[in-house]
Amino acid sequence: MIWLTWRQFRTQAAVLFAAVAAFAAILATTGPQLADLYRTAGSGLADRVSTSDQTLYYTGLLAVLAVPAVIGMFWGAPLVSRELETGTHHLAWNQGVTRTRWLAAKLGLGTAASMAAAGLTALAVSWWSSPIDRAVDGGGATDTYFPRLDPMAFAARGVVPVAHAAFAFVLGVALGLLIRRTLPAMAATFALYAAVQIAVPTWIRAHLAATDRTVVPIEPGGAPISIQEDAKRIVAHPEVPGAWETSQQTLDAAGRPSAVPSSFADCLRTESGPPTLRQFDGCLVDLGALGYRQQVTYQPAGNFWALQWAETGLYLGLALALTGLCVWWIRRLD
Repeated sequence: MIWLTWRQFRTQAAVLFAAVAAFAAILATTGPQLADLYRTAGSGLADRVSTSDQTLYYTGLLAVLAVPAVIGMFWGAPLVSRELETGTHHLAWNQGVTRTRWLAAKLGLGTAASMAAAGLTALAVSWWSSPIDRAVDGGGATDTYFPRLDPMAFAARGVVPVAHAAFAFVLGVALGLLIRRTLPAMAATFALYAAVQIAVPTWIRAHLAATDRTVVPIEPGGAPISIQEDAKRIVAHPEVPGAWETSQQTLDAAGRPSAVPSSFADCLRTESGPPTLRQFDGCLVDLGALGYRQQVTYQPAGNFWALQWAETGLYLGLALALTGLCVWWIRRLD
């Protein structure tokens, strides 16, 4: 069964592994030069990266994020749905192979290959990007590159991509079992995987490790401050290198959570357009004089690996749950 399963998706696997190998070779060629530059420039490296290396940085991010989705769509979804759609599964089941063993062979080999492909891609990209990541976590060029904890970079670093790939593959197999048609299963896999990838960093990831808080004064020349929602919301960005800001809360003079007073919006209002910088600073001074401060909740850079292992466990747990669903469902197929 393992050999038969391999023959069924070896073309897709060969294409993906060849692409990973080619990209890893490019990274291996350019990576040592970037590491040497970091040894001389330190946290200033991020301002000295060449345009081609900057392109490689963003390409690496996209590659690691894309691999699990590609695996789920092109490896997982067709693996079982194609056989159910054409009826060839009956041949295997009538040759003395139980449904559970048939499914176990497909899930076992496919999951292992998926984790290997995503792991190799993430390893190559994480190694190549490590000088830039260290420079950014040290306070360099955060306007150009992402800290490792930023939602855009976090899923492309460390061990999390391996768990993402396992989940995406098993998700594709499960949807193939349920839908029993290849193209709809592929579309559903992409849609559901994308939804999960949005939901986890938006609502779950920030709670997987203990957060830190800091309270910053509302004043010109302090932490950078911006306003949102027609001056009804203040956002402050304290200097905490490598941190991921997860929530903001304005506090009144007594230290209680409070809405931004309407007087602040009135202060900023002009008849000729946006307020000038001088007017904005004056309004901040008035708000700070009333005792208002901004509380920022964030994940510190030191929580990177705690969050990595926690999210890895989350996705592997989801993959195991989907595996159980597949085993339960296949025993009830006609």
